[in-house]
Amino acid sequence: MPPRTRVPQFTRRDFARKMIAGSLLVPRWPAFALPTAKPFPFVEIPPEKSGIRWVHTSGKSPEKYLPESSGPGCAFLDYDNDGWMDIYLVNSGKCDFFTPSTLLRNALYKNNRDGTFTDVTEKAGVAGGGYGQGVAVGDYDGDSFPDIYVTQYGRSILYHNNGDGTFSDVTEKAGVAAPGWASSAVWFDYDNDGRLDLFVGQFAEFSKELNKPCGIHDDGRRHYCIPKVYSPKPSWLFHNNGDGTFTDVSKESGIASHLGKVWGVVATDINNDGRMDLWVSNDTVADFLFVNRGKGKFEEIGETAGVAYSDSGRARSGMGVDSANFANDGWMGLFVANLDREDFAMYKNNHNETFDDVAPSAGIARATRFLSGWGLKFFDYDNDGYLDLLLANGNPDDLIALLHGEVTYDEPLLLFHNNGKTFENVSTQSGPVFAKRLSARGMAIGDFDNDGAADVLVGVNDGAPVLLRNAVGSQNHWLGLNLVGTKSNIDAIGARIIYQAGDLKQHRMKVGGGSFLSSHDPRIILGIGKKTKVDWMEIQWPQPGGKVERFTDLPIDCYVTIAEGTGKWK
Repeated sequence: MPPRTRVPQFTRRDFARKMIAGSLLVPRWPAFALPTAKPFPFVEIPPEKSGIRWVHTSGKSPEKYLPESSGPGCAFLDYDNDGWMDIYLVNSGKCDFFTPSTLLRNALYKNNRDGTFTDVTEKAGVAGGGYGQGVAVGDYDGDSFPDIYVTQYGRSILYHNNGDGTFSDVTEKAGVAAPGWASSAVWFDYDNDGRLDLFVGQFAEFSKELNKPCGIHDDGRRHYCIPKVYSPKPSWLFHNNGDGTFTDVSKESGIASHLGKVWGVVATDINNDGRMDLWVSNDTVADFLFVNRGKGKFEEIGETAGVAYSDSGRARSGMGVDSANFANDGWMGLFVANLDREDFAMYKNNHNETFDDVAPSAGIARATRFLSGWGLKFFDYDNDGYLDLLLANGNPDDLIALLHGEVTYDEPLLLFHNNGKTFENVSTQSGPVFAKRLSARGMAIGDFDNDGAADVLVGVNDGAPVLLRNAVGSQNHWLGLNLVGTKSNIDAIGARIIYQAGDLKQHRMKVGGGSFLSSHDPRIILGIGKKTKVDWMEIQWPQPGGKVERFTDLPIDCYVTIAEGTGKWK
């Protein structure tokens, strides 16, 4: 039986208020039954089955303009609030160095609830209109409908969700165009006023006129430049004014004081003070760890924290990032993927604003030695209660094999399984898709069939996206959470969850963003393996000293909605 849709006249904020008043009863959605599980963790869904026939175009040229090598991003989002994850895909387009021969556009695909998707881009009004890079999804005005921010080379776009299946371009009114080369962006509430603010990373100073010839091959062909030849730029921080407009606070916050070449960003809390920090990856300059000191100020501590450079003191080509409590000690760790032969880094939190790189001891550094990582995410793909890691890879230089025989342009996905003690590389045992080579870039996580098993969407540079259905997560038990902030930001970015099932006790945090140029299913899935009961769960809502709510007698194998301050689930 398919899930019942939400009552259309109620927004999420209405839902929260009526739960507090005890006047609203909404049935939870049952899991969507899957066929017999496949032997491999993920199964690729081809376009003829999914209906997703959109293809990314990078506009590759002999001049090798650097933005051609970087996109695209992608997202899972429930744009129409029907309880099913839809898909958004970002394309390139007309700019100073590229005039496409045919009209290019982004794509919004509506979930048909049967494993297929329908293209609703034109009706929704979210086709884009520029050289797109990434996407960040968040409900910035608290009306219960997710809004879309598209980062671009040139001028970015903010699409306000009108709640009727359409969007409006409100970029100019909002004041968030971020002119330049915008890369990854993230919605998060840095001042804990209950409204989502926006960080937008900026890459190097670049234009058609500034393009440089790099690595001319014997046959006259150019390689894509290593970005050392381009100047770094400041990123943006926009404060949400609560009236549909934003104020650029990049300078007074301290963000603009640090010039970078930003690829990835994730909002997290590395020191457990209830304020959201920013972990930012840079290409050929030091990575940034912006710690939120309150009163609108950030301090950059990457070097003293031990996360700015490699162990040998070199700046790397930081691309995808994430933050998770992979050590399960209640403290958030960090991850950054780099270019081939630079080693990826997995930083364990020392509980004192310093970190140690445990990627070598976990086997991750060795496994990724000749790969270049972009999209990545910690998530529990098999619902055994432990956070696993999926990496999407691809070299930015399409001629790299001519320079380094052990490195290829198209590269495989990697899957690391967390057994509770260490990470095991299970890629070679995980099926045909892990033998496939891709020019992967953005990667998003989301449960598109509502079976409690997180699925995967991979953006491919100059190619079709790859949609992977999780075929094993539903074999274990789980509980899905849809958190609704009332005093906190409505998306509950920064919420902390502790839960126990028998001898399994786990810590989770709802971070903002993560991966590369991409945005994820806002729901949180708690795996409990073969256990048949969640004994208890606590949620600390995202404010300094935020209220902690404790829940018992919870159901399993379904999604529940919890509104802040109610002490109830529905």
